[in-house]
Amino acid sequence: MKKLILFCLFVFGSLSVCQSQEWMTSLEVAKSLAYVQDKLLFVVWEDVSFQEYPVLVKNDEGVVVVNDLFKNETINEVVWEHFVPVIVNEHNYEKLFNDIKEKRNQIYIDKFNDDTIKIMDVNGNIINTTIVYYDYLDIAKFIAKYALNTTFLKAELGNYRGQKDFNTTYRLAMKYIDFAILVKEDVRPEIVKLSNYYLKEAEDFISDDNLETYSQKIDLQKIKQLLVLGKSKKAFRQLKRIDMSKVDASNKALVAFLYFTSYVLLKDENRASEWRSKVSLVNLKKANLILKNKS
Repeated sequence: MKKLILFCLFVFGSLSVCQSQEWMTSLEVAKSLAYVQDKLLFVVWEDVSFQEYPVLVKNDEGVVVVNDLFKNETINEVVWEHFVPVIVNEHNYEKLFNDIKEKRNQIYIDKFNDDTIKIMDVNGNIINTTIVYYDYLDIAKFIAKYALNTTFLKAELGNYRGQKDFNTTYRLAMKYIDFAILVKEDVRPEIVKLSNYYLKEAEDFISDDNLETYSQKIDLQKIKQLLVLGKSKKAFRQLKRIDMSKVDASNKALVAFLYFTSYVLLKDENRASEWRSKVSLVNLKKANLILKNKS
């Protein structure tokens, strides 16, 4: 990220405008490249690229506006360094819209439709759906926020891309929740929201044969989401509603982690100690990271 800061000082001191590396035009190829390079996608609709896209940066000398994001070589070099940029042809709109129209809320649909930059994961899910009001996008701040290396997710992303079923989808959702623990606070809620898309998708794979066990797994991950976001009181209230006699054996380790982490966040060390021995070393480290994020 230090290099990104240096870039900001350089580009907005020189404001060089010249021939830039062309963005990709195939979303599917861009997804594959993003997976290989452990990056997110930096996406705009084709119509947007036909007009100037002014962006803003604030530096020590004040505020500078670059007239066109697409034609500034230095900005594009940094975009390419941290993302896979892609211009999506308008002919793809109907298919892409049909894929989400019954699965996403109106805020997501509005973001999908608008002319702003969309940050997507390698499966095409939009991450930056939070509504932000500005005249010009602060491009340095924007890049710094979403320049996430996704190496941590590599195995689960690969398994999901290879075969979509309950296990691969659920494990990817779970990994995204863990990833949210590691990212910066300003992007954490959006990564948690992204994980929720996969939890909802996993629900579609649940059959009557494993309904209770798998539904319980998803409910427990939703409580974990609350802990990752620092909402320990709400998480604890939901935990207390669980009948421990009905917890599946495969879910007991997760329940122990949730109780332990809840008590730690609530600063109830006595009750936390009752669960500590049931929590793995890996999950103890996760609990400590969640606690550190809240402090």
